[in-house]
Amino acid sequence: MDFDDLHNPSIIHLATVVIPPVFAIGEAEHKSGKDVLAAVVAGYEVGARVGESVIPESYFYWHTTGTAGTFGAAASAANLLGLDTEKMTQCLGSAGTQAAGLWEFLKEGAMSKTLHAGKSSYAGVLSAYLAREGFTGASKILEGEKGFCHAVSSVTHLEKLTAGLGKGYKIDENSFKPYACCKHSHAGLYAVQVLSKEHDLKPHDIAKIELLVNNITDFLINNPSPENPYGCKFSIQYCVAGMLKYGEMGVEQFAADVIDDAEVRDLMSRTEVIKNDDIDAIITSDPSKLASKVIIHCKDGRILEKQVDYPKGDPPNPMTWDESVEKFMSLAAPVYGKDRSVKLCNLVDSLEESTDFSIDFKECLV
Repeated sequence: MDFDDLHNPSIIHLATVVIPPVFAIGEAEHKSGKDVLAAVVAGYEVGARVGESVIPESYFYWHTTGTAGTFGAAASAANLLGLDTEKMTQCLGSAGTQAAGLWEFLKEGAMSKTLHAGKSSYAGVLSAYLAREGFTGASKILEGEKGFCHAVSSVTHLEKLTAGLGKGYKIDENSFKPYACCKHSHAGLYAVQVLSKEHDLKPHDIAKIELLVNNITDFLINNPSPENPYGCKFSIQYCVAGMLKYGEMGVEQFAADVIDDAEVRDLMSRTEVIKNDDIDAIITSDPSKLASKVIIHCKDGRILEKQVDYPKGDPPNPMTWDESVEKFMSLAAPVYGKDRSVKLCNLVDSLEESTDFSIDFKECLV
């Protein structure tokens, strides 16, 4: 669905590779809620730090959730299994040698992104259990001459692996998505959403849209002619045009019977994506700011502009708990039913009080 979270500086969807291992092991090993929470924090910490050590240089080819995210999955799993320092090291070594995920799939809107997250989660769990049984991996899998960082990036930032360690937690820097599409489109989407509400804009009011973006946004989601729903999630042109028509960009706006809407496609043809040095300088100086600037030329002569550094969902502009619950319920209730979904929300809200995650989780699904 591409409706997950993102740690902006490392560009990793950490929940997709940390939460599944934690839930699986927490249930299998009957861990407490506090154990589960600690493992989640550990996974976010390691995954984010490894990601930051190879970003932005590796990102042109390598999907960080599939590469660095594997280390986050392994760290969360190893933490929850209570592995000592030596076995944690071996676990990370085995995880790192399985890290993978290439961006080539985007050209066709293929399904590989979800495979990356699933394989990262699997590799993390496998590596932790192997390490517990004495299986060894490279002890310098990150910084070694033939290790992960040098393999995936022409320039490494090894200092970011430990910078500020113990002075806060990476999970507190995490963003959550209010829109079901690539996070690099969200600054532009939020700008359009605000301008549209302020000026009551409709697609027929628009003569032209200019989107000023950074280099990553340009090479990743500058796609004027997406051919399928997943391709549309990685087309900033589709996302912005859709926002002007629908006022939101949730799961429904990317349905197969919606994406070829004539009015949206017409507006896309009048949307220009421009790689801009000033916008690119923002992310270079502060990787937490995935900024964009929108310039809307109206048919009546008005020119409306808005730059967004922190769209809705970023830590300085966060989603509320109620907004997060609403999002969860809209996705979970159609699958699990309202009652079970409410129980799951309540479990998350009081997780630290759980003495046996396995029992409490199963009770939610009764």
